[in-house]
This record gives sequence, C-alpha cells and structure tokens, in this order.
Amino acid sequence: MKTALENTKRRAQRVRRRLKKHANGRPRLSVHRSSKNISAQIIDDATGTTLASASTLEDKAQKGSNIDAAARIGALIAERGKKAKVEDVIFDRGGYLYHGRVKALAEAAREAGLKF
Repeated sequence: MKTALENTKRRAQRVRRRLKKHANGRPRLSVHRSSKNISAQIIDDATGTTLASASTLEDKAQKGSNIDAAARIGALIAERGKKAKVEDVIFDRGGYLYHGRVKALAEAAREAGLKF
C-alpha cells in the first residue's frame, strides 16, 4: 500500500509528464502550496534554472495562506516574470487541484500579464 506522500509525488509527476509533451520550449510556472504558505517559480526546464520566484515567506505583509495571499503572489510572479522577459508559460499545478488558492494564483498571474 502506498503512503500519502508517494501518491502525491506520483500525481505531481503525472501532471509534469503531460506538461512536458505540450510545453514546446515554454518555461513552467510551478506552484507549491502548504498549510501556511504558497510559492511559485518560473522554471526553464531546458537549462534547469529558476528564472523568477515569489513566496509568502519573503515579506511579512504577504504572510498567510489564504486566497488573497495567493492572488498577491500570482501578481508578483507575473511582474517578476516580465522583468525576466518571460510572458508565455505553461502552468504546473504540481498535483494540487485547480481550485481555491491554486486557482487564485493562476488567475492573478493571468490578469497581471502572463499567458498560459
């Protein structure tokens, strides 16, 4: 019987495997969510480098794990992505359901100018 952690990792790998088929060289906007924080990274898989990142751990004003904090992080990652000259990404929800905080982050990033 598999543990919950093994199932989570398997689900995330399944999502990433599908994304790599459709990426066409675009960087990946990866989301990690915990019970207390949320973070996002724009990763170039061709070179294995992180182009931009944002997290609620960075600043005391952005602290929190609610939908408002996720929306702030989405806007911030889009702004930092534009500074890194990245406008077109592929969204990696990382095994999390596209609902709640993950959805709020994605919609805020889209409104701030990222295309995916």
